[in-house]
Amino acid sequence: MTNVTNKSNLIPAHGGYRNLKSFQTSTIVYDLTLTFCQQFVRESRMRDQMVQAARSGRQNIAEGSQASGTSKKTELKLVSVARASLEELLLDYEDYLRQHQLKLWAKQSVEAQGVRALAYKSDRTNETYKAYLENPESFANVLLCLIHQANYLLDQQLRSLEQAFLKDGGFTERLYNVRKIEHLF
Repeated sequence: MTNVTNKSNLIPAHGGYRNLKSFQTSTIVYDLTLTFCQQFVRESRMRDQMVQAARSGRQNIAEGSQASGTSKKTELKLVSVARASLEELLLDYEDYLRQHQLKLWAKQSVEAQGVRALAYKSDRTNETYKAYLENPESFANVLLCLIHQANYLLDQQLRSLEQAFLKDGGFTERLYNVRKIEHLF
């Protein structure tokens, strides 16, 4: 457990979510989901659910990061909600492909590998994937690849958050340590 010797360490630096690869990837997923749904999803309820799941994935990463200063438990919960929301969206895209008799790319397919290779570009935007967004089959498969990438990043983030919490505790433990130290003096 980290010793907290002054009150300035009670609430650590937090936020910074815009620099997280999980947030950046989730932003692309959200933006492209909006476009996909506007172009290809006719049923308004399905469209709304897909957009909301994509939005939830992105927003919960930001909210969890912002809450991390005072509650690691809340951060863990919100990042888990982001992960669950993106998993729901993943199933929506798989359903779309199946229901429209479109091909689901295999993980090792040339197309999927091409999309996955783009993850290593440092300046990715929606435009990075433009060549793949010309038809619903390719568009949905690109989003599946991106969601898998975001989920992988969120899984890594959750493991890291869990380890940090076990090692350093959260706000309650820091507060206890400050009170304990102040009581000694």
